Amino acid sequence: MTRQPTAGPVRHFLAHYRQATGLTLPSALLRYGLLLFAGVFFGLPLLWLLLAPTKTDPQLTSLHPLSFGSLERAALAWQNLIGFSDGIVLRWGLNSLVYALASLLLSVAISLPAGYALATASFAGRRVLLWATLITMIIPGSALVLPLFLEMSLVRLANTPWSVILPGAFFPFGVYLAYIFYATSLPKDLLAAARVDGCNEWQLFRFIGLPLSRTLLGLLMFLSFTANWNNYFLPFVMLSNDDLFNLPVGLQVLMTGTSALRPTFATDLPIRRAEVALAGLLLIVPVALVFLFSQRFVISGALTGATKE
Repeated sequence: MTRQPTAGPVRHFLAHYRQATGLTLPSALLRYGLLLFAGVFFGLPLLWLLLAPTKTDPQLTSLHPLSFGSLERAALAWQNLIGFSDGIVLRWGLNSLVYALASLLLSVAISLPAGYALATASFAGRRVLLWATLITMIIPGSALVLPLFLEMSLVRLANTPWSVILPGAFFPFGVYLAYIFYATSLPKDLLAAARVDGCNEWQLFRFIGLPLSRTLLGLLMFLSFTANWNNYFLPFVMLSNDDLFNLPVGLQVLMTGTSALRPTFATDLPIRRAEVALAGLLLIVPVALVFLFSQRFVISGALTGATKE
């Protein structure tokens, strides 16, 4: 009786890998190859943006765009950016923060009670409101900018911070997400027991609905902040005063050197690709920090309503 040769280390590794992951070697190579391609494709622009402020303008157009320049050039780019038009970039950043936070507070204060009411209450017109919320969600935001501008002009709020804050607080997706959460995750027996104990609808929302929605609240706050922080078209249409611009509109001003009110900015400071890239970093860093600190709530809230016990 001949003895069969033992499997080699490579075959043993492949068998163990397939047993552990359920994937064959070609499937694993395809999966990780696609992930590597996506990582390189989407990571290279971000890497370029990180390295751009460290280089001079000729170096950015050289054959080595991903090489590191110098910290001295990055410091000079920062000084040029901050000194641009008497520090207007910092004012744009403060405007973006005010617009995003104010719209966030208003949108959350509206979305949570509205979603709770749609999920737990029975009243005339409830189904119409729900369908109106769904229809509004699929309308592109850019299609509403002109009616909103006419409305703000009618009430004399155009070219004011309120012309950006109030439309930014309009968040139908947040209402629908709150409706899904309360409809699937809020125990009806708990509400019935609280009503027996004498709680009214406001007390039910305050002491039961609101405390149970911490993950949903984190997701709504992140989505609202991100949408309003990155908002470009609405402030571009609503605002004509340079001092009221937010960072996305201000970044466009830096790239073109013109504004709606003044043909050019009076400045002797050079604003080139390095300074514009640094302004782009200022635009994305707050969103990245907010996500890092709130990712647990964002991920948990994204799974809200996925299962029903």
